[in-house]
Amino acid sequence: MSRRPARTSPTPGAPGAPTPFTICAQRRNTVYWTSVDGPLGPLLLTAAPDGALTSVSVPGQKGGRTVQEGWRHDRGPFRAAEEQLAAYFAAELEEFRLDLRAEGTAFRARVWAALDTVPYGTTTTYGEIAARIGAPRAAVRAVGGAIGANPLLVVRPCHRVIGADGSLTGYAGGLDRKVRLLTLEGAL
Repeated sequence: MSRRPARTSPTPGAPGAPTPFTICAQRRNTVYWTSVDGPLGPLLLTAAPDGALTSVSVPGQKGGRTVQEGWRHDRGPFRAAEEQLAAYFAAELEEFRLDLRAEGTAFRARVWAALDTVPYGTTTTYGEIAARIGAPRAAVRAVGGAIGANPLLVVRPCHRVIGADGSLTGYAGGLDRKVRLLTLEGAL
């Protein structure tokens, strides 16, 4: 019985030799993107390699994403998101069922999770969101900051949050878009 010689891997760090760290880093940092036309203008969607939706941005959005060098344009990871966004804008869908992954602090994650509980066609206030996450009343500004940093416009309904006096305040995509979304949902 003959023995095969053991396979050797290139020395880590040698030119052209991938290491587990560099492979993982490359895979983790891959961003897929596509653009979808809609009534708010073209939406820029990004996703992680596993297809989880990581952002939805509109042109001119405060803190919105823009396509970066090295991102991969591919419609494949976005089929469900495209279908659900089209149904939402046609007033045929009230709740998104997508795998979402937004990066943020633990506090922001709690605020964003609270946004996900605000029903279609309703509004809530920044103070009510603070109360839902157990934050003190003094944290309302921090709650507002977390809502303003929501990377998943439309899908994560930050547009449903209004001022305590009923005023339409703050929306990273612009107040005109907030009005359109709330009107679509019958909340205005």
